[in-house]
Amino acid sequence: MDWLKEHPEVRTIRVAAADLNGVARGKRIPARFASKVFSEGTRFPFSVMNLDIWGEDIEESPLVFESGDCDGLLLPTERGFLPMPWLEAPTALLPIWMHHMDGRPYAGDPRQALARVVARYAEQGLRPVVATELEFFLIDDSGKTLRVPPSPRSGKRRSGGETLSLRALDAFDIFFTKLYEACEAMDIPADTAISEAGPGQFEINLMHQADPLKAADDTWLFKMLVKGLARQHGFAASFMAKPYDMWPGNGMHTHFSVLDESGANIFDNGTDKGSDALRHAVAGCLEALPGSTLVFAPHQNSYTRLVPNAHAPTGIGWAYENRTAALRIPASSPAARRIEHRVAGGDVNPYLMIAAILGAALVGIEDEMTPETPINGNAYSQSLPQLPATWNMAINSFANCPIIRRVFEEELIANLLMTKRQELYYMAELSEEEQTELYLDTV
Repeated sequence: MDWLKEHPEVRTIRVAAADLNGVARGKRIPARFASKVFSEGTRFPFSVMNLDIWGEDIEESPLVFESGDCDGLLLPTERGFLPMPWLEAPTALLPIWMHHMDGRPYAGDPRQALARVVARYAEQGLRPVVATELEFFLIDDSGKTLRVPPSPRSGKRRSGGETLSLRALDAFDIFFTKLYEACEAMDIPADTAISEAGPGQFEINLMHQADPLKAADDTWLFKMLVKGLARQHGFAASFMAKPYDMWPGNGMHTHFSVLDESGANIFDNGTDKGSDALRHAVAGCLEALPGSTLVFAPHQNSYTRLVPNAHAPTGIGWAYENRTAALRIPASSPAARRIEHRVAGGDVNPYLMIAAILGAALVGIEDEMTPETPINGNAYSQSLPQLPATWNMAINSFANCPIIRRVFEEELIANLLMTKRQELYYMAELSEEEQTELYLDTV
């Protein structure tokens, strides 16, 4: 409540939780009732955590009519109140997560799923360190054809990608200045920004931290902030996997390492190759990739990104300092030895994504799994096992993956499968243009 007391100008608050698609679901509440919400929580149906991408009920879900569509208890996360700089009126956001009425965590909540994985690490005296890299497009979607918005400085539009171009960054300097100011106000550790390979495409890295829940919170909040702030500046921002057929899509690469109780990195053995624990974690992640692809590529549009020679991995392999591999071990000082997981698109739910990565790595460590030999050269040209190539294949792989059942609880698995099967069925009725319009703002 401290932040809210320091900002008496705030007249309304939003309470919001991430559903299975990472969409913010919640309420608008007068600020005079904020103390009650903060101390007692709020309520909405369990089924709200399990809506499809249109915001509709899942038709076969037991959470709807079979259970009477009963309420769960939404309690504040550790984050507390945050500003919402993309709204005109001073407004506060209170992130919340789902519990049963007796206070037990609700297994179908994505944030609870990540908390469960983090708790399993803690039981072994381990603490993951996580950082995310978020790619997004700035888009003028006012017409029938998507295109780069005109520069607020020059009024001109760039027609192509400008990898690592300062000119492209400077063209939107007003937007990025406001974005970094907003990140500081929201305690989101935004680091380096670069222009990427697509027209109007950029990437911002979030700093690594030894708190996976905060890393996921930051990623979820950052996506909300970028999209909201872009609209405030007269254009759209989108993390959808592939807005343009002819340009690379949006990825969300995740870097992680693991600390022991003394604070030492268990992936570090003083050499460039890293420790046995690093290879065990790599093996767990590789073994889980077919089953976890649905988490990393959760939408119809996601699979247009996962194609050969498009700066997104398609083969299941790992390598040292090689960006064509699904898992890359970046060059670094030994103490910073880490794994970069490169499969996920920008359209993911960050709580499920980080849970899937860390959970698979922990299975590899627990089982002392051994990966295949790291690859050399272009992964696209090698005979590697392949990621599921279609949404339907990924759904089936998720349903039948033993590691997924060691990472996620059965209720979340069942809910996600019902959600994705319903979306798959109804998405077939939409044109590609209608799908793009749906995904552009939603994910």
